Amino acid sequence: MFKIAEIEAFAVSVPLLSPMKMAGVEIRSADNLIVRICDQDGTIGWGEAASAPTMTGETLDGMMAAVQHMAPQLEGNEVTDPRKIHLGFDQLMYGNHGAKAAIEIALLDLAGKRLKTPLYELLGGKVRDDAIILTMVASGDLATEIENTKQQVEAGFSSFKVKVGVNPPDCDLERVTNVRGAAGGDARISADANQGYEIEDAIKFAQGAVQAGLDFMEQLVSGDDLAGMAACAQASEVPLGADEGFHSMRDIRDHKEWGAASGGSLKTIKFGGVQAVMGASRLMRDLDMHVNLAGKLAETSIASAAIAHLAVAVPRLDWDASVTNQYLADDLVMDPVEIVDGRIRPNDAPGLGIDPSEEKLSKYVLNQ
Repeated sequence: MFKIAEIEAFAVSVPLLSPMKMAGVEIRSADNLIVRICDQDGTIGWGEAASAPTMTGETLDGMMAAVQHMAPQLEGNEVTDPRKIHLGFDQLMYGNHGAKAAIEIALLDLAGKRLKTPLYELLGGKVRDDAIILTMVASGDLATEIENTKQQVEAGFSSFKVKVGVNPPDCDLERVTNVRGAAGGDARISADANQGYEIEDAIKFAQGAVQAGLDFMEQLVSGDDLAGMAACAQASEVPLGADEGFHSMRDIRDHKEWGAASGGSLKTIKFGGVQAVMGASRLMRDLDMHVNLAGKLAETSIASAAIAHLAVAVPRLDWDASVTNQYLADDLVMDPVEIVDGRIRPNDAPGLGIDPSEEKLSKYVLNQ
């Protein structure tokens, strides 16, 4: 179908509209890897992955080095089947799923452009026309969070995730209760601790989750603490999901077998690309587990477009989708991915359906 001519990697830092606070970190910018792949005819595909040292172990410098290591092994290769683009990546180097995801997304974008078909068709086609967007509540100031929630409701949002694990559980439960009140009874409210609680506080939070009005909770303790997650799950009628604990099919099965999670969050940077996320979503459907689809905080419209296509293609999406370009002060594309009335719909143009701006890329690229 095409031959890979050149793979380029860029490190960028794009500022957020305002700082986002979560357990162990305050995020002020999106420090991400951008990959541009050109074929023998000059067609270009774009990919992106966020650095996430506490989730994937990948730093921005490390992802850049990983792409520079894999690029010479891929350049000159023929791509004949989009469904097999990701096969063989693990033979190039171990791990580095974020860097591999950025390469895979760029190759799929290129393949979609060559075939004149949108990414969702390469993933098997639509099973829904659009998806509900889950939006973050993470300013750290209660009055600001309440006001922002009310504004988001007016804008059409109906699904909210409160970032907890920074404060004592009583304080976090109060925040959740207030967000529930501001959002209204029909909204879906979740809380994500990002591994921030010790087991005693996690169980305390779980025990108060019903009264606080939560619909589901996420990653209350460390991602590798299956016993702790199982204890939290048993402490509450509110379903518990995993995020940092999900990096492979085996992780999903282990959480199911342990009773450690009844669902979880799928990210391209954890699994190594959109096709791996599709596989994980099918497994979770078969195991009757709830599915949330998410971009890392924060990604530009390149990675967010990939999430938009996944959002209409995955077989199950009952815990909504999170695209994170909405939190950026600027973007890298001409027409950023848009959320309309709290929902996301992918562009029907070929590939990702986005048009990156060389001017914006030059503005935010870091000197390497």
